[in-house]
Amino acid sequence: MRYVQRAEYGVPPATSVDDGDPLFVQAIARAMQVLSAFHDTGKPLTLNEIAAQSGMGRSAAQRVVHTLRQLGYIERDADDRGYVPGIRVLDHTRDYLRLNPLVVRASPVLMELRRNVRERVDLSLRDGLRLVYAARLQSKRETFFATLVGQSVPIYCTSGGRAVMAHLSDAEVDEIIARSDRREITPKTITDPEEIRAKVREARENGYALALEEILQGEIAIAAALLAPDGTPLGAIHIAGSLSEWDAETYCRRFAPLVAEAAGALNRF
Repeated sequence: MRYVQRAEYGVPPATSVDDGDPLFVQAIARAMQVLSAFHDTGKPLTLNEIAAQSGMGRSAAQRVVHTLRQLGYIERDADDRGYVPGIRVLDHTRDYLRLNPLVVRASPVLMELRRNVRERVDLSLRDGLRLVYAARLQSKRETFFATLVGQSVPIYCTSGGRAVMAHLSDAEVDEIIARSDRREITPKTITDPEEIRAKVREARENGYALALEEILQGEIAIAAALLAPDGTPLGAIHIAGSLSEWDAETYCRRFAPLVAEAAGALNRF
């Protein structure tokens, strides 16, 4: 099985977004770049690796790392092999989740849906070319990476992403396709632009989107979009199961009405 561990689909580096803005603070941007260096790694990072990943000199990286370490946002790993994010990063995750009104409203809806479907239920929020999981309610079979809040997936090849794109114009869909790094995450990942457009049209017609083994081999996922009052798609609710237990037709028949009902309950606010 192959998991998506990258966290930066379509996210510009902090150093590229100031564009001469007089209120933009480069020192804060550098600190964010250092923290972002850990997105792609599966191990502690040395100071040289942090400098390379964050695109700054070793001396500048050393000062930023020292400051963040003093504040508790970076620490040495238990075996002293390098640096890892510090525990205080979790404080900000908690703040985001408890102060996001959509996440707060969705919580009881997701728990009721999980009781009904007995499969994994996720809430994702759109961020550029990716969806970021803000809530994950587990099923009887899970892996570590499938449990992580903050995990992200690209829009172009996911059930939630296509549910989102179904509520965008054709021009906006084309822009997402053109800007996406359309690589094969699994052998079943759809990367051809016209095939992606066809899946989006299918989602518009059905009111939900389906993806088979495009992010994780053996997984089937169905999703419905979460909408702002003006119809702007904000994210999606997903139900994920195993193809060892379900075929696509039975899965849709069983879960499409439930995921649509859950999304509809939130979209009425």
